[in-house]
Amino acid sequence: MAQHGNHAHGGHGGSEGGHGSLKEYVIGFAISIILTIIPILVAMKGWLEGTSAVVVLIGAAVLQFAVQLLFFMHLREEKGPRYNLMTLILGIVIAVTIVAGSIWIMAHNAMY
Repeated sequence: MAQHGNHAHGGHGGSEGGHGSLKEYVIGFAISIILTIIPILVAMKGWLEGTSAVVVLIGAAVLQFAVQLLFFMHLREEKGPRYNLMTLILGIVIAVTIVAGSIWIMAHNAMY
């Protein structure tokens, strides 16, 4: 039974490569809540308009993405080859290609 604790979660024992602590989860959750409330208030209360509102919304989204990766996906804790990071980068490249291609197609179809 004592060995079971050392081999849980993919064979990581103790603090070596394990998951985050409760403190890290609470901090990540609090930051996520703040980064969710800010864009809601900017949009609903009309604090900012135009380009400045878009910059705040996109900035909050990027920060929210980083918080999710660091606090909940444990991207910074990976040892050895960074397969999760490489997979993430490939996914981002594919998503950006699809979004940019869709925008390009819609912009060129609107001319006709």
